[in-house]
Amino acid sequence: MLRNNNMKLILKSIIVFFFISTTFSSASENYFNNAKILFEKEKYNDAKFLFQRNIVFNPKHSESYLYLAKIYKIEENEFEEVKNLNTTLLLEPDNEEATYLLIDIELNRSNFSKVKELKKNFKIICSLLCDKISSIDERLNDIEAKNKS
Repeated sequence: MLRNNNMKLILKSIIVFFFISTTFSSASENYFNNAKILFEKEKYNDAKFLFQRNIVFNPKHSESYLYLAKIYKIEENEFEEVKNLNTTLLLEPDNEEATYLLIDIELNRSNFSKVKELKKNFKIICSLLCDKISSIDERLNDIEAKNKS
């Protein structure tokens, strides 16, 4: 009798856990998908809120951090942009878009050593943005030439 009650309690616990985890997972996806729609409609404050909300439910969702970085770029908040790009790369080291955006920031800062380091990795991971390598090289050469004169 006692063993039967324990089995029922364990079974109920498993069912409740499964229900809660499924609910959180679908809520998380809804937050991200809705945030992405708002981002595309240029409703950045609303999108930012939902991306942040998604991170609460799924702190390892690298795309949410990437989109937050894009929003901070639009808001010209470089500190938050870099922080979110670095988090994206921590979670997904081969994210070429985050790497490219970080290279762009470092080029603007004239941080040549960081640009060269990031570019080296970018060449390895690029699949969709490989055409950006030549523009990175051009910008890097232009800045180096201006610094020499």
